[in-house]
Amino acid sequence: MSSRRVSVPVLFATQAVVLAAAIVSYGLASPAVQREVRTEVNLPTSPPRVSPPRLTPLVIAPLYDDPEVVSDRELADVLAKVQPRFAPAKLKPNFVEHALRTWSVNAKFADPEVMSGEAMKDYLVDHGKYLASWGDKVDPLLSDKEAGVAVRWGKLDGASVHHDHWLASLTEAGVSYDEPVFTPSRRGHTIGDVLQQSLWDFRVDEVETEWSALAFGLWLPPQKQWQLRDGRQVDFDLLADRLMRGDRKLGVCAGTHRVYSLMVLIRLDDEFQILSPAARDRAWKHLEGVRDAIAVSQFPDGHWPSNWPDGASAVTKPLDEELYKKVIATGHHLEWLAIAPTELHPPRDRILKAADWVIGTTRGQSATDIINRYTFFSHVGNSLALWRKTHPADFWRQWEAEHPPRLNGEPVSALEAIAP
Repeated sequence: MSSRRVSVPVLFATQAVVLAAAIVSYGLASPAVQREVRTEVNLPTSPPRVSPPRLTPLVIAPLYDDPEVVSDRELADVLAKVQPRFAPAKLKPNFVEHALRTWSVNAKFADPEVMSGEAMKDYLVDHGKYLASWGDKVDPLLSDKEAGVAVRWGKLDGASVHHDHWLASLTEAGVSYDEPVFTPSRRGHTIGDVLQQSLWDFRVDEVETEWSALAFGLWLPPQKQWQLRDGRQVDFDLLADRLMRGDRKLGVCAGTHRVYSLMVLIRLDDEFQILSPAARDRAWKHLEGVRDAIAVSQFPDGHWPSNWPDGASAVTKPLDEELYKKVIATGHHLEWLAIAPTELHPPRDRILKAADWVIGTTRGQSATDIINRYTFFSHVGNSLALWRKTHPADFWRQWEAEHPPRLNGEPVSALEAIAP
């Protein structure tokens, strides 16, 4: 009888094929089956669950009520422009996320064409509402995962554009930890399950950490660290360092989201001491660098350009850029400055000029202009409300009660009433 010997290379190749097939099968399996597999091979079936010490997220309060920056009338005009008047079909989650974090879950409007805070929240947390807008030709926004619920993000149709932007937006909007979340396959999830999955999935080498840092900061303190799926411990020192990595212009929206989230961490550290003294000192010095850059990169008309980190050369060697990029930089800088102590402010005249420019620019936009660039103009509304130490929903509720919009005796939308 003859025997056949298998060569070592062939054996390894066969094992590689079998392993690859197993990995693919695992990836295609349901979360329940994945958990069973992980149990059989003695892998952790879920991360240590993090239990935030609160049912509603923390709020970073604005520090100033400055009518010289923005008057009541100016704020009303801008807020009328940035109300969420979205067509129901193929409604972009990113637009709703921006609108919700600006207006909050409590927002209500007299105009029936404007989405309420409750309606915006429902669209984001309920697959049925999402399905009614997008149909079944795109992947769901929400899906069941090992630790809870994941949010689909990226540039494909119907996705949330940025990692953890969905979670950060709902968090800033004031959604509760036990708010129900409905995926395509089950009920019983909550916002807490989205947070758990996000904590489990976070990677220290991510390109975008802005919204993860923001969401984790508003839920977790005084807890300072947690465990990732690979067992690594992450803390707020690491998040702060990731927000400061590389050139200041890196990151979404000309690097301004990193600045905002870093300022939030410092404000949280004031109360909860979530940063080490060394990390706080690094963060503070970084923001001093931002302050110094915007003090000399502002144009005479008041706007900041997208290359503001270049300092004075941003003015002497201007970019040929579209208006919306100027709105991004100017609106976002005003936003973080509203929650920053005066030591981190550029000279006051720079703030006043920036506010004048962005108010005038927003007033001059048509309804179509605003909707097409809604995500950027929403930051203008939020930042100006912060400078009056109020919230857009609170201010608008009072303004609408005191100034019911009418034209020829008939109610009209506030946008039509004040349109230029």
